[in-house]
Amino acid sequence: MSTTKPFTPTDGEDNSNGTRRDFLKQTSLLTAIALTPGTVVKAAENQWDEKFAGVFEKQALHLEVNGVKHELMVEPRVTLLEVLREYLDLTGTKKGCDRGQCGACTVHVNGVRINSCLSLALTNDGKKITTIEGLAKEEELHPMQEAFIKHDGFQCGYCTSGQIMSAVALLKEGHTGSETEIREFMSGNICRCGAYPNIVKAIQEVKGGMV
Repeated sequence: MSTTKPFTPTDGEDNSNGTRRDFLKQTSLLTAIALTPGTVVKAAENQWDEKFAGVFEKQALHLEVNGVKHELMVEPRVTLLEVLREYLDLTGTKKGCDRGQCGACTVHVNGVRINSCLSLALTNDGKKITTIEGLAKEEELHPMQEAFIKHDGFQCGYCTSGQIMSAVALLKEGHTGSETEIREFMSGNICRCGAYPNIVKAIQEVKGGMV
């Protein structure tokens, strides 16, 4: 009685099943790579770019903010507004339009008012910055802050810090000769609640007290 042995390929024989299996695996891998969306690849590249930028591109920044000196390491693309809010936790300076159009981010740099969202932090190296947190002397409010409270110069309050910083600068600039002049030189600060008449009254009161 004869028996039939199962076929088992030897080392010298062609293993067609194994070859076919390997071929299918390689083909599937190549197909998956080819079909990977470009956005996924691009996102991965951007993540690595940001990691390398964080390591190699940071530069030293020296600021004196509200009388306190700070030494930081920041990327060249970081704005002064971002440093104040995210690095120093001075959130009184607000991020509104982020385009220099609303004035909510107004601060003083060496005594001059600027929109901090438009100013790169590194361009202010070595300068003195004053924010809304630096106006009051301990528990004593700045006269402009008191006037805004007295005359209801705010409603929602989001623009108020920028309004006050601009108003204080306005007095130093000497642009308080008339209501029209005040409105003109405060036009860079937008109040969506429409508290403009009360803001003008507050500025006029402080100006009168300085005469």
